[in-house]
Amino acid sequence: MALVLPCTFCTSLQRRSFPINRRHSPIFRRGVTTCEYRIPVEISSPGDRGSLAVPSHKVTVHDRQRGVVHEFEVPEDQYILHSAEAQNITLPFACRHGCCTSCAVRVKSGELRQPQALGISAELKSQGYALLCVGFPTSDLEVETQDEDEVYWLQFGRYFARGPIERDDYALELAMGDE
Repeated sequence: MALVLPCTFCTSLQRRSFPINRRHSPIFRRGVTTCEYRIPVEISSPGDRGSLAVPSHKVTVHDRQRGVVHEFEVPEDQYILHSAEAQNITLPFACRHGCCTSCAVRVKSGELRQPQALGISAELKSQGYALLCVGFPTSDLEVETQDEDEVYWLQFGRYFARGPIERDDYALELAMGDE
């Protein structure tokens, strides 16, 4: 669907109250809201998506925590998490900026591009880990959600000399009691 809009120069002139040199301006009369300079604008609806040049890919997410499998289409120029949410699919996430590991997945097949995935190291990326919140599919993709603590341990565990930190429920109970 094509839409023709008046040029912004003429519409901005109409809002001002100063005399206009009609000899040098486009067909412009007081009270008229158009000029001979029109800007064609292409408007597309979600139904027109198939006619655009951006390819879409089938993404399959095996959600281990919930025990469900989601299949949906994602255009190459959209984040996987955003596309899932637009299709009413709930996936794990927290920061939405690629800085944490809440939306971490392990790629089973296919490829994705994730230039802003700061929450996982290059080493983990090479092992097939990815973040859905900043991931763009570049082919059909099958992934499996991961436990956030597990990915965090893989990334930072070597820096903790004594192994994983044990949860102290008594200390947590004391801390919650102070609030």
